[in-house]
Amino acid sequence: MINKQLTNLLSKGEGFTLEYKRNASELGTSVFETVSAFSNRYGGYILMGIDDDGSILGVNRDAADSMKRNFASTLNNPERMAPTMYLSLEEAEIDGKLILYTYVPVSSQIQMFGNRIYDRNEDGDMDITGSVDLIAQMSIRKSSTFTERRVFPFATKEDLLLDELMPIVRRKAVGRQPGHPWGDMTDMEILLSAGLYEKDRVTGNEGFNLAAIMLFGRDEVIQQASPGYITDCIFRVKNLDRYDDRERVDCNLIQAFDKCMAFIRKHTIDPFFLIDDSNVSVRDKIAKELVSNILVHREFSSPRPARIVIEADRIVADNWNRSQHPGHLTPDNFEPLPKNPILARFFVSIGFADTLGSGVRNLFRYSKMYSGADPEMIEGDVFKTIIPLPKISRKDEVDESGTHGTVNGTVADDTTVNTTVNTTVNTTVNTTEKEILRLLKEDGTLTQNKLASEMSLHRITIAKSLSKLKDAGLITRIGSDKTGFWLISDNKISEE
Repeated sequence: MINKQLTNLLSKGEGFTLEYKRNASELGTSVFETVSAFSNRYGGYILMGIDDDGSILGVNRDAADSMKRNFASTLNNPERMAPTMYLSLEEAEIDGKLILYTYVPVSSQIQMFGNRIYDRNEDGDMDITGSVDLIAQMSIRKSSTFTERRVFPFATKEDLLLDELMPIVRRKAVGRQPGHPWGDMTDMEILLSAGLYEKDRVTGNEGFNLAAIMLFGRDEVIQQASPGYITDCIFRVKNLDRYDDRERVDCNLIQAFDKCMAFIRKHTIDPFFLIDDSNVSVRDKIAKELVSNILVHREFSSPRPARIVIEADRIVADNWNRSQHPGHLTPDNFEPLPKNPILARFFVSIGFADTLGSGVRNLFRYSKMYSGADPEMIEGDVFKTIIPLPKISRKDEVDESGTHGTVNGTVADDTTVNTTVNTTVNTTVNTTEKEILRLLKEDGTLTQNKLASEMSLHRITIAKSLSKLKDAGLITRIGSDKTGFWLISDNKISEE
């Protein structure tokens, strides 16, 4: 969240979806009561280091890390918060003071803290634990809104791939958060902790819900529970009437995530970017957001399949949706509201998605890096995401040596990879740099040492020339130093 949005929240005053907390050095129980209340009503923002009148007090900087750890550990403790939640406190600076904040999404289940049930009433949290009528109304409201909570009383453990998938779940949860409680829990304890086994307070049915079946179910059980569930992955570049490659994914969501990621990786190249001194696969960052969104934030009661379509200049993903705010979404107008909160929390816990609410910001950040253009996210009855692709973006355009050719049986057009060096205009290069460009056009895998040997020059001279060509935008390094290759840009060149 940027400071502009925080400032906007501070101007509104507390209400149904906004709570200020003075907490400067430690968390009190009221923070978690508000988390429970927001989850049980409309969701909302909690801002810490803020007085009741909206004035900024700030959080003790020396205590901030401890407060953040306490917040996360309490929400992941099933003895205190049930079902457990994966949220985190974020930091922001306003007027030179440190603020901690978090967005609490609405939950599809009744959220309890300390075995008490809280609901939001105007700008306060109300303990309704002893009110049977209010709890019944809350249960009806939630169960009628979120289809992931539909209970299947006759489903058994044998209908789920627990032996195959639970070891993966534990490993990923602990890998994302060392000491995660799922590491020491039994299979059933994890299912209960994640809200995948419950009792419907309206019908009295008890058992695994739809979320559990979608995450762990055997193929035939999933098709019975959600007959329209499928994700259609399509690669359509040459054969525009049909497709060049296709995979229909109808397995459980844990395995479906890996299959959809693999399809995108198969048909797009993966230039690495330096972020915080680390090589990062921006392509994988984008794919992760795209895939997790289309698998989790869909309406499973619809017979319409979800789709991921890779085209010549873009990736388009769409799925049936329960629209909240129709129109184009941006980081400035987006309000995180997961369509299936149980599934969304589970994906965050195992690292298939980032903190709830971060997806839109991540897509705008990484898409700009990857292609130079913003994505489009359009919410309606069908939720559509459009990710622009860079000019050289697909593996059918580049062969393994880094030059044009064939990959996976698809012939690339010469003009899509390297254009002629011997054209005129904007960027001036000397004789050495022009010879490097000529050699790289012939073999994009040439290293600094090989170029130095080929041209009978010192490696330092080659390194300086390559650096100048990169800074001028005439060449781009794709992949690592050892296994990557060079691409010649379509900038036109003139001799010095």
